[in-house]
Amino acid sequence: MRVILAGYNVDSAVLDELKKNSPPRQDVTPETLSASYARISRDPRPADELRAAARAEVDRARRSNQTIIFKMGHHSVAEHAVFNFDIIGVSRLAIEEIERFRLCSFTEKSQRYITLGEDFVVPAEVMRAGKEELFTATVRAQNLLYHEFYDRLRPYVFEKYKEQAKHPGNHSVLDGWAKEDARYIVSLATEGQLGLTINGRNLELLIRRFAAKELDEIKAVNGRLFALAREVAPSIILFTEATDFDSLAYGEIDRAAARIFPRGESYPRKLRHGISLAGFSADGDDRVLAALLHTVSRSSYAECLGRIKTAKPSEKKAIIRSAFRHMEFYDFPLREFEHADLTYDLVVSASCFAQLKRHRMATLTQQRYDPSLGVTVPPSIAEVGVEKKFLKMIDRTNEVHAALRKSMGPAADYVLTNAHRRRALIKVNVRELYHISRLREDASAQWEIRDMAMKMARLAEKAMPLACLLLGGKDAYPELYAKIFGAPPKMTPPGIFK
Repeated sequence: MRVILAGYNVDSAVLDELKKNSPPRQDVTPETLSASYARISRDPRPADELRAAARAEVDRARRSNQTIIFKMGHHSVAEHAVFNFDIIGVSRLAIEEIERFRLCSFTEKSQRYITLGEDFVVPAEVMRAGKEELFTATVRAQNLLYHEFYDRLRPYVFEKYKEQAKHPGNHSVLDGWAKEDARYIVSLATEGQLGLTINGRNLELLIRRFAAKELDEIKAVNGRLFALAREVAPSIILFTEATDFDSLAYGEIDRAAARIFPRGESYPRKLRHGISLAGFSADGDDRVLAALLHTVSRSSYAECLGRIKTAKPSEKKAIIRSAFRHMEFYDFPLREFEHADLTYDLVVSASCFAQLKRHRMATLTQQRYDPSLGVTVPPSIAEVGVEKKFLKMIDRTNEVHAALRKSMGPAADYVLTNAHRRRALIKVNVRELYHISRLREDASAQWEIRDMAMKMARLAEKAMPLACLLLGGKDAYPELYAKIFGAPPKMTPPGIFK
């Protein structure tokens, strides 16, 4: 057996330095990996020899990629080409679009840990509509309040948690709590940055989907990503134009839906904030148990489900206990827990949605931000006596949004704040719900998404009491585990305070 490290991410500055000190060469491209791995299925030579051949004949490797990926339809070959992008100075609204893609890696500037400055994007749509003065005056007023709120909240938080504040190692956590509540008043135009790691197949999908987007900022990001990728890997990124499916589907759905919800008709908004369980696998516990039984037996799933439905409660619990017994706080349930689903109807703020969208293995769809749903006001804002100022700015923002929407359409949303709400629909399997619960119910999580995760978990426990037996934040894991097994787990999760 041989295991060879075929390649790894290298900073482009390092590559540029290496190229300066060597003769010109074509093979500094991820395309050779795609081409060589594509040949594995039909060429008997070892993979390292195939890679050497691809590096020696880059033009041939590129033609091979185009044939195999685009003519033969083996798009997975493009996944062997990986790109890293720094995306700097984009709005919070644009970042939401970038991070919608599931099989990519993102690390984003956090508004919880970094004190925000005055930087924000002025969209091209604002300039064309002649609304720059109105837009910038509103965003600057929001930013001034952010700094005022932060100055009020920081001493408040340190006083409220004065025992923890005695230890300098806790100061960054406490300071972050002040920032995360102050940021609710800043706009979705606020500049951010992120690191994006993406393979060639998903990059092509992103470029094609972005070509159909309405916002000019998204189109600008799209053009830059395409130009940079095409320069180093022209054979990987080919289908880049928006298709009719990408461009037209939602518009046609909207027109067809007008028969059900006629335009202008008012209808009840039953959920203006919070969460409800919209649907779930009615026999979720049995589905999970049957899947576990299926894995360890030689029977069909139907037979396993039949056996489980006639099993005694004690027998079912014994199987679940066996599945959980050796779990630690960093573990998630076995894959069999993915056979039961839950769907939640949510109304959350932009601050909460920014974190929710990171759970990309879930199925998450959302509406545009809707000022009529109200806003989420952090409790600390009221506690330090600035709620009236907060809501006054929200009223001003809503008036400006309404004025901008007449001439700018969806681009008006840039002026909305992190406090504004939208509706979202999220479907998770039980295994993914454990990931959300363990991370977001933890004491270190931001308060709004922690509250959301707690409500999701409690609703799930009622629907599937056995499969959801160990839901909870990682800080509570020892206590949860001890309730089931009578003794704590081997490892204890780290706390947020020193």
